[in-house]
This record gives sequence, C-alpha cells and structure tokens, in this order.
Amino acid sequence: MSAPWQVSRESLPPTSRLLIERAHEELLAGNLDDRRLQEVRPLVRESWERSWRGRVGPEGAPPLDLVSDELDAYRLAHPLASVMDMIRALLLPGEAEDTGVIIAVGDQAGRLLWIEGDSQLRSLTDGMGFVAGANWSEDAVGTSAPGTALALGQSVQIRGAEHYNRLVHPWSCTAAPVRDPETQRVLGVIDITGGPEVVSLQARLLVDATARAVESELMVARLRQRSEGSRPRSTAAKGRTPATARATLHVLGRDRARLETESAHGESMIELSARHAAILLMLAVHRQGLSAERLCELVYGPGVSPDTLRPEMVRLRKVLERTAPDLVPESRPYRLPVALDTDAHDVLSLLDRGAHRVALTAYRGPVLPESTSPGVEDFRESVRAALREAMLSEASLDVLLSYAEIPEGQGDAETLRLALEMLPARSPKRAGLVARIERLEA
Repeated sequence: MSAPWQVSRESLPPTSRLLIERAHEELLAGNLDDRRLQEVRPLVRESWERSWRGRVGPEGAPPLDLVSDELDAYRLAHPLASVMDMIRALLLPGEAEDTGVIIAVGDQAGRLLWIEGDSQLRSLTDGMGFVAGANWSEDAVGTSAPGTALALGQSVQIRGAEHYNRLVHPWSCTAAPVRDPETQRVLGVIDITGGPEVVSLQARLLVDATARAVESELMVARLRQRSEGSRPRSTAAKGRTPATARATLHVLGRDRARLETESAHGESMIELSARHAAILLMLAVHRQGLSAERLCELVYGPGVSPDTLRPEMVRLRKVLERTAPDLVPESRPYRLPVALDTDAHDVLSLLDRGAHRVALTAYRGPVLPESTSPGVEDFRESVRAALREAMLSEASLDVLLSYAEIPEGQGDAETLRLALEMLPARSPKRAGLVARIERLEA
C-alpha cells in the first residue's frame, strides 16, 4: 500500500536551491539586509534569524537529552504513548520499514521520543542525529519542521536547504504540534521526514489531520476515564522525600567527575574527588554490586586491604546524603539503590544504535584521564576501543574524518589510511592525509 503523500510530488513554491544556500551563507555572516534573504520564504527567514540570534551552530549533531532507560521511562509516561498505534496506522500504512519516509514523534520541548519508518532512510538520518532522545528544537538545531512547528504552534513544512543546519539539507519534512484537547497546551509534535514528497500539500493535510485525530482520541479516552470514575493515582508515598528523577555522572574528558541530579526539589551539581569518582563509576559499571574486596581492587589495585576503602565510603556517603540521598550506596555487596547514568554509557549506547556522528560529538575525551584506578583504566580503554571500532567498521567518511581530528584519531595511521581510501581521487583533502600518514610512519 502506498502512503497518501506519495500520490503527488507537488512541493512548496520553487525557489532556487542555490539562492537559498547563498542567502543562508549571508545570514550566517551577519548580512541580514542582503537582498537574497528577501527571496526566502518569510517563515523560513524569520526562523533563520531566530536561530542566528540565538547563536545556534549551522553544523554538528543535536544534543542528546534522553538515553537508554531514562528515554524508555519518559516515553512510557508521556501522554502520546497511548496514541502511537493510531499515529502508525495513519502515517505508516502497509510495511512500515519500506515506506520511503520516517515518522518522528516528539515532546513539547522538541525532544524526539519515537522514530519509525523506512529502515534504509533511518540508517542515513541517524548520521545527522535524527535519533530518539535528541533535541530538535529551534534552540538546539535551528530551523526544522519539528522545532519550528513547536516555536510557531502550527504545522510547518521545511524543504532541503531551508534547514538551518547544513547536515539536514538533503532532507525535507512536515510537522504539526499536538495539543491537549482541553487546555490547548502543546503536548508534542508529529513529523514526517524524507524526500520532496513529504512537503506536498497532501502531506501537510495528512499530518494536520493526524494531529487532530490524536487530540480527539485523547479527549475520548479522558471522558471514558471520567465516566468510569477513575482518577490518576500518585505513586509517591505521602510525606516522603521526592526521589531523584535523574542522576548522571560526567566522566568523559574530566579529571574531577561531575555528578548532576534532578528531583522534585530542583537540580544540583557537585564535583567529586578522584577517589569518589572512581568508586561511583565502578558502581555504575557493575550495577549488580561488588564485594568490598572486589571494589577495593578496582579502585586501589590488587593487594590493598578493604579497610582502606571503608573510610572513603563513609566520606562518600556523607557527600551524597547532602546532595543525592537516593544514591547513597548500599552494602554487602556495595551497590547503588537507583540507576546512575554516565556520559560514557551514553556514547556506548549511541554506538550500539549506529548514531556514530552523535556519539562522536558526545565523546568529550577519555574517561577520567588522570585516574590510575585499575577499574577506571579498563573501562576507559573499553570505551575508547568501542569508539575506534565503530569508526573503522561502520562510520561514514565525514564522521571518520572528524574522528581523525580528535586526539584518539590523530595518531591512528589505520584510521587515516581508511579515510584516504574512502576519499574521492580528486579530493583536496588527500594531500593532507598523505602527509600525516608519512609523519606517523617516518
């Protein structure tokens, strides 16, 4: 079955792609009065200007705001989770994996929660960071259908070079916000991404109709719940201190780890000593728990008595009791009572999902580079090895070239040789790579 938007390939009023690209360059240079900008659609031009004034970068992957377990939990609780089957039925008829388009559903902040559709296209869009958990608001990536639809509160179509981020220029998209049927508060956004066919009149009508159908279904479900006399129930015990909603340990490229937590009381951030960082990281890596002897070995090295570890654990517990009481480690075995995310695990998760560009952007450097704890050194090397293996075996040429510019890739002759093989014969970048390889092998 073909999708309704594939009936016609009529797209937005034609404007030369070259003119749009040149206008975009003038805007990035700050030439807001350039006459070419007047040839760009007002909706797009105004979005470009908001993005430019907000200092949004014209290249690079979007920030990844939600990952792994945190993403799963957030999706499960989101109001649009209950209508995903309806969205799929309306926008992905037939074989969803071979539709020629991608559908994305995001929250009111522009964070993509579900991405489904053509498997081949998804493997390509992963490279520009169009992945679940990524932030596609205007503040993060500039002009795009999901972000601009949320910024304006109306359906939007963005074609090719009209995107603010150059990485998105090969794609077109149509998106519409979804509102709460009673309060009219924006709940999220529905987007279709693909080629020129997704910016047809039919595509816009279909996405708008899907958003209205979703709002109607939410209202029906709400009325049904009321008629049955059900009421939402709070899972929090009365009078209990709110639990930590999110805890993340930042260890990439940092000698002193940073622990960030979010709860009903607000957000907090503390820097940890090298020893406390090593302990927390090992407990985050070994979520099943560790004996005192094994944790001591991972933090201090073999042959050190667990009596050396115990005073440090007391000091760590005191630090956490003040800032993140839910994270205070339990004993016998030592383990964390709640999940602790790390930015290193985020990178590994992205690599597993094939989002190599986003993973490379998220990789800020080695894990606790100055730490000599054996467990930290092993984990540091495993993250570095996973990144390198993904770059060599699966990454696209531009991602591989970006990897060759970070410290891990600069001295890697195998990486440079592979990039050289992938470069077109007449590429001006070849001479620089050849020179670098010769210096390494001299």
